[in-house]
Amino acid sequence: MLNIDLRKIYLFKPVEPAPDPASLPVGGDLYYECLDCTTVLNSVPHIKCACVCGNLVGGGGELKVSKPTQVRVMRGKLK
Repeated sequence: MLNIDLRKIYLFKPVEPAPDPASLPVGGDLYYECLDCTTVLNSVPHIKCACVCGNLVGGGGELKVSKPTQVRVMRGKLK
């Protein structure tokens, strides 16, 4: 897994109003920030990825969220 800090590449803004944790949205421009370890991952990751604490784990176009209440949904744009 690559440890790339996406904040160096993208500008992130939280999605407002905050989506319901029970049904988190997915999309190419949507990213999840783990509130436990502050790692940012794409909501549709195509390579294996995980946050440090293990709340977000994904790959192959799917991201699994262990604690949805500990996730901030953000929209990202290239800098």
